[in-house]
Amino acid sequence: MSSGKLRSRYLTLACVAAGVASAFSVSTVLAADDSADTSVESVARANWRSFMTQNPASEEGCFQAAFPSYFWEKVQCKSTAHPNFRSVPRRVNQELEVTGNGNDFVAQAAGLISKAVGTFPTVTGVKTESSVGVALFGGGGILGPNEFSLQINSNFTGTTSSCAGHSGCTVWQQFVYAPDFAVQGEAAVFIESWLLGWGNTACPGGFESDGAGDCVINSNFTAAPDVAITSLSKLSLSGSATSGGNDVVVFTDGTTAFSLTAKDSVVNIAQVWKQAEFNVVGNAGGSRANFNRGSSVTVKLALTDGSTAAPTCIADDGSTGETNNLTLHTCSTASGTPSIQFTESN
Repeated sequence: MSSGKLRSRYLTLACVAAGVASAFSVSTVLAADDSADTSVESVARANWRSFMTQNPASEEGCFQAAFPSYFWEKVQCKSTAHPNFRSVPRRVNQELEVTGNGNDFVAQAAGLISKAVGTFPTVTGVKTESSVGVALFGGGGILGPNEFSLQINSNFTGTTSSCAGHSGCTVWQQFVYAPDFAVQGEAAVFIESWLLGWGNTACPGGFESDGAGDCVINSNFTAAPDVAITSLSKLSLSGSATSGGNDVVVFTDGTTAFSLTAKDSVVNIAQVWKQAEFNVVGNAGGSRANFNRGSSVTVKLALTDGSTAAPTCIADDGSTGETNNLTLHTCSTASGTPSIQFTESN
């Protein structure tokens, strides 16, 4: 499709839906940093973020949009054969005073999840953050100041045809924003897909072995800025999956949106996505995001699962091995737009 046709296509969509977007309340899941500001401009930004998250580009590829435009402009995807970023599945958690690695709140949906949207409605006291290695995972990761990742993670308990009949194989998918992904100074918005428990035989084409019987593949990525941790309240991440169609990750930093669209058939996660985890954690390799003392972060995860029923908030769960040094507090749930919300602090 030519760029002119692509522009026309999304202009039509924007014109139809802009009126709907303008009617959205400032209390939508993407209000984030505008929650205390009811100016016309802040309401417009919140509505814009909501619209761009709910209406990603439908074709495969990488896209970018800047407020106030409703156009998804196609940009060149980037790739690397051996990316710096590789998350790790959780292991037995030996440090329950931290969040992550099996000690997190997870939203259990009433049905299959087709979309999850993560935001940080309230952030106070956050001044610095640094990703540090964790001995349990060999001290790996992208380490140093302002190294963190935003992750929406599926459950890893379901099997699909992508497992090709391998006994004990399950699929897992992560929607990720990660600074310094391939080169210093440039972040990436991408999807990481896993075949866990594949075994000792060669991984399918395109997948790499993690050396522990699992296979992993990263999608191409959309380049995005390295955002400072002090801007956490302005950030949002969403992931969606459509059986037989495409999976999409969208990251917004307040006034710019970045998205990546890829085929769901990589692991067919849409067929088995029943739980979702969202948080800010270390940058790959089982690393930990260490926040300064006095940090408090409220996490909200909203689901689209074909119902209006409140999800179940499951404690002591989660699928990623990355962590942060915050302590979890009470989790609440909401119906209508199914969601969970909790605060973590140190």
